[in-house]
Amino acid sequence: GLDQHHSFSVRYTAGEDLGLDMHTDDSDVTFNICLGKPGFTAAGLTFCGIMGQPNHRIFQYQYKHKIGRCIVHLGRQRHGADDISEGTRVNLIMWNKSQAFRASTLSNPPYQQEEAEPSEQCLSYTHDRDFGRHKEMTSKQRQHARGWCPPKGFEFQG
Repeated sequence: GLDQHHSFSVRYTAGEDLGLDMHTDDSDVTFNICLGKPGFTAAGLTFCGIMGQPNHRIFQYQYKHKIGRCIVHLGRQRHGADDISEGTRVNLIMWNKSQAFRASTLSNPPYQQEEAEPSEQCLSYTHDRDFGRHKEMTSKQRQHARGWCPPKGFEFQG
C-alpha cells in the first residue's frame, strides 16, 4: 500500500505563473485535486507516456480541470500543466509513495528505445537533451535546460 506522502499546493494565474513544463513526479501515484477559483480558462494537463517506455514522449490525453475533481496518475507518467489564459487555478497535489513497490524490480524497469519521434506537446525544454532538435528554445528556456532525457542511444532513431 501507499505508506508515504508529500502534499503541496500550486497556483497558476494568467500573466504570472502560467503553466509547468513536461515532467514526471517523485511519486508512485499522484493525486491532483482542483480547488478553484471559479472563472479560470484553459490550464489543463497534457499527458504523455510512461517514463522509460517506448512511448514516453508520445501524446496520450488532454485533461481539463474542474473544481472539486481529482485526477490520479502514475508518478512516472510524463505530464505538464498547460498555460492558463484567464483567472487563477489552485490545485492540491499529493505525491504518494510505497516503500514495498520501490523495493521491487517493478519500480525501476530498464529504459527502452523510443518508438517514434516525440509529439511536440510532450517535449520538455527542462529535461530533454534533444529539445532544440525539435523546437526552437528561448533564452529563458536555455537557462532552465538540464537535458538528460532520453539517455543517449535511446532516442528515436527514425
